[in-house]
Amino acid sequence: MTEDAANHPFRLSRRRFVTGAASLLGAGAFAGAARAQSALDGVLAAPNRGGWNDQFDTRQASVRNVASNQPVFSENTLYAMQSAGNQYNQIVMAGGWPNVPDSAKLELGAQNGAVPYLRQRLIASGDLDRSAGTSAAFDTYVEAGVKRFQARHGLPADGKVGEYTFKALNVPADTRLNQLRTNIQRLSAIQVDPGRFVMVNIPAASIEAVENGRVVQRHTAVVGKIDRQTPILDSKITNLNLNPYWHAPASIVRKDIIPLMQKDPTYLTRNDIIIYASDGSVIPPETINWNTDEAVKYLFRQNPGRMNAMSSVKINFPNPYAVYMHDTPQQSVFSQLMRFESSGCVRVQNVRDLIVWLARDTPGWDRAAIEKTISARTRQDVNFVNPVPLHFTYLTAWATDPTVVQFRDDIYRRDGSEQLVMTDAQPTAYAAGEQASADLPY
Repeated sequence: MTEDAANHPFRLSRRRFVTGAASLLGAGAFAGAARAQSALDGVLAAPNRGGWNDQFDTRQASVRNVASNQPVFSENTLYAMQSAGNQYNQIVMAGGWPNVPDSAKLELGAQNGAVPYLRQRLIASGDLDRSAGTSAAFDTYVEAGVKRFQARHGLPADGKVGEYTFKALNVPADTRLNQLRTNIQRLSAIQVDPGRFVMVNIPAASIEAVENGRVVQRHTAVVGKIDRQTPILDSKITNLNLNPYWHAPASIVRKDIIPLMQKDPTYLTRNDIIIYASDGSVIPPETINWNTDEAVKYLFRQNPGRMNAMSSVKINFPNPYAVYMHDTPQQSVFSQLMRFESSGCVRVQNVRDLIVWLARDTPGWDRAAIEKTISARTRQDVNFVNPVPLHFTYLTAWATDPTVVQFRDDIYRRDGSEQLVMTDAQPTAYAAGEQASADLPY
């Protein structure tokens, strides 16, 4: 982001993005104003609305074409976002889409007065065929449309309309348009190296490994909590630590370890964490007054092994924030909807696939060598011959296809609307007596 765009191989531009969208006329305008309805009908009748036909498999077409091998950091993505912005502008000018009444969970087989509104809402955003009608029956066509909508919003694509799906459905069209505009500006400012790079998108809690203009790996991530945010940065991945030591930052000692030790004095011993003085001598935990901040002046180091907070690998890159990417022994967190649990570092699911790809140009470090070293619990550093560019970014909206716009929760409240914050993700309360991987938000 700091390079001069003129010196970069390509430049993302927002010049073609439409500006001056009209204000939303209100959720009720969709159904209540004939003029707006007529205008919206014209939008919905456009030939590029979605990709539905009478022959589609309702249980499979819902998420078809939502995923893409096109990188988020791409000029094609920017063009798709601009085109999507034009479409959303038309929807806003036509009066927006209807609110879906928040009722009991809507799912396959339900007969509910909210379903006709749900059908219109899904049709407006291209998630349901415009010929689906206004029936109050939640049929397989509606289920498929809901699944597609959920997939675009980073929600579990189960086809059931619950709390978070209701919230996402009822974000007004003009708010979504402004969200698109905000993210077009963000993407336009990004300077990306050609060839290989890694991109971490914080709101999506996801990682893309990109090569020759295509996503070759995609990983689920865990990123920083709202009070310990993962920073936006550009760097290069320079090396790996296999079977690393974990050194607790002073912030974690103060905010997490001291409270844990107050509740359970055996915590450090059970988790193989050793305290060192500045001269290298070992400090017994029982000699520290845990009702003060005395512990902050010492070094806390966790040995490699099963309990280590970084598990098998630490991925290093120069940055002023003391953050890094790493493995974790707590794999269950990757299945959570809200993966904002760390102190700023990024945990990587299936991390060994990523590090094999990162290290492939470094002689002697193929998958077999990496797996053998990890299995032996041997401390080893792997210095890369060719450092790999890395980008941490904050994009809550993007489109790899104009008809498939992705939206995510504005977890750090940077988009300017509280309606884009789907959840209230507060710092986790940690209970003493659990293993380090669950206790510490590393």
